Amino acid sequence: MEGLKRDQNAAGQAVARAKKAGEDPSGVFAENKARGGRIKGLEAELATIDEQRDALLLTLPNLPHETVPVGASAADNTEVRKWGTPGEFSFTPKPHWDLGVALGILDFERATRMSGARFAVLMGAGARLERALINFMLDIHTVEHGYCEVEPPFLVNRQALTGTGNLPKFEDDLFKIAGDWDLFLIPTAEVPLTNLHREEILDGRLLPLKYVAYTPCFRSEAGSYGADVRGLIRQHQFDKVELVKFATPEQSHDELEQLTRNAETILERLGLPYRRMLLCTGDMGFASAKTYDIEVWLPSQNTYREISSCSNTESFQARRAQIRFRPDGAGKAQLAHTLNGSGLAVGRTLIAILENYQQENGSVVVPEALRSYMRGLEVITPAA
Repeated sequence: MEGLKRDQNAAGQAVARAKKAGEDPSGVFAENKARGGRIKGLEAELATIDEQRDALLLTLPNLPHETVPVGASAADNTEVRKWGTPGEFSFTPKPHWDLGVALGILDFERATRMSGARFAVLMGAGARLERALINFMLDIHTVEHGYCEVEPPFLVNRQALTGTGNLPKFEDDLFKIAGDWDLFLIPTAEVPLTNLHREEILDGRLLPLKYVAYTPCFRSEAGSYGADVRGLIRQHQFDKVELVKFATPEQSHDELEQLTRNAETILERLGLPYRRMLLCTGDMGFASAKTYDIEVWLPSQNTYREISSCSNTESFQARRAQIRFRPDGAGKAQLAHTLNGSGLAVGRTLIAILENYQQENGSVVVPEALRSYMRGLEVITPAA
């Protein structure tokens, strides 16, 4: 196609020469017309090939960082550290779905009648505890950890989700708005926060940039039927406080360590035992180069369960979303590195509090760090 375009340009010069020499250029015109038609046909073919190539490239996951262990499944993940000792109970600890219902703070039946399975209603002290956790997390991350608080849209377009790696691969996990809107409900605040700087060139002297946001999150949980169907573990709608960073390639892995520590701090302030796991290649997310999962102890299951996933996507998302920076505020632009992590999943934190702080009489002690957010409430009882 490019060769034909060069020939077309050269033919234009031949026409000019023929006219200057008093010769008939009609033969050249005929060739130009035929060549123009061929060029249009090739342009259409090339556009199709480009589209196919781009669609294929969007299905390729990120490359794992060299420090990530090779493995096939969660069984091959590596425990990095533990904090806290799981409490011992003189009675059989109840699961949160029994505790919450008995306390009158959690209602699954009414939620199912209005919205279907995998929704919940929080009532009274339960709703207050959820709100307390959100405010507590935001205060810690903004005041102590230096994140800038953002309230982003809860609906985003296709380009935003493509930039973070959710599309096209995970479209089945998203809720799309009906009608002429090309908008989706966000699966996590990572999407709008990362897209804050889409198609921008940042001043490298200001990096890292750190953002935090509370949002509801919406996921269809396609393919997860049968897994965690009881309780609040895997809901279609849930609350989360999300941490997102923009960094230089030299900074990003140190920033991942710090972001993960920021999330762990919340659990330590709440007195909830946890462990940090380094995910292996077979258990990592599509966009991630390196991921730590933070898992909190749940007594009713006698095991640790994920409450936060902290990832460095390196330049993967930045390449898709064209997020670049100039190292000294000038010079050639480079791709930035983006990081994200839950700081924390609010509903799962509420679960951990109910189960770890439950008493034999069915009441739940409010962690001391939250009492000022709970208007001084120390114990949740059916009357609270």
